[in-house]
Amino acid sequence: MTLTATRSRTAGLLIPFLTMTALLAACSTDDSGSDAVSGDVSSETSDAGSSSDSGAGRSASQSDAGATSDDATGSTGSSSGSAGSDGPTAPELQRSVISTGTVSLAGEDVRATRQDVQRVVDAQGGEITDETTETDSDGDTSYVRMVVRVPSRRFGETMSALEQVGVLRSSDRGSEDVTTQVIDTGARVRAQEASLRRVELLLADARDLKDVIWIESQLTGRQAELDSLKSQQSWLADQTSLSTITVDISAEHVVEDEPDQERPTGFLAGLDGGAKAMGTLFTIVSTLIGALLPFAAVGLVLGWPVWLVVRRRRSAASRTPAA
Repeated sequence: MTLTATRSRTAGLLIPFLTMTALLAACSTDDSGSDAVSGDVSSETSDAGSSSDSGAGRSASQSDAGATSDDATGSTGSSSGSAGSDGPTAPELQRSVISTGTVSLAGEDVRATRQDVQRVVDAQGGEITDETTETDSDGDTSYVRMVVRVPSRRFGETMSALEQVGVLRSSDRGSEDVTTQVIDTGARVRAQEASLRRVELLLADARDLKDVIWIESQLTGRQAELDSLKSQQSWLADQTSLSTITVDISAEHVVEDEPDQERPTGFLAGLDGGAKAMGTLFTIVSTLIGALLPFAAVGLVLGWPVWLVVRRRRSAASRTPAA
């Protein structure tokens, strides 16, 4: 009995001393040291509290837990701040743009202008995918229409170079951002491929004929939809990687302006006007005579015999009374 009481008194005296020591250590040490001391003190306090006073032990452990939580909060805040300043940034979204253009040119030699356009396209790493040529009555090239495909990154440079070939009549540029459509199509392709794999697994495990027929019909429909999505994906990839430019070349006939001649005034102007009027009247009269001359010839051919017959009758009638 005496030994048990002595141990109880000793434990009661040690518990407050250990609690104060833990509090002083938590306040004086740094973040890393406080964690280690708090753990040691918590274990010692819990052991001491289990032998004698559990209330004092709980108060000491709560104090140490509060200090530990404060340290953890501070370290978390500093870690998040360093991550926000030094952490990796999100990759920039790559834009997908479809660029198209139209250039209308004119030149005296359409064939030579067409060759100049070919040189520009070759220099930019492009190609001519379609061409239409027209010729005039003499067999010379009078019109050329070409569809040019060039890398999208050189679209602006190619348009500027083509505008310098020949005489520029018109030029038009346009672009369409299809980034969302490209991303959506890619996601739908991946989802459809995953769906096909699941249906194929179901088909492999199917034993009933009815289930096999139904799964095969689902597989056929989803495969057709996947093929359509892949075709759309391929078209978008082609249009965004290569730009389309339509070039029209037509013949231009250069007419030299005649120098302006001095016009007469006064008497000379009247004389010039009269001469022109007389010339016009002579032209009109000549035209009328030319138009009536065929009728006069026909009238002469038909009227000459009639006139002879009438004359003979008159002569015969005039000789009869005299006899």
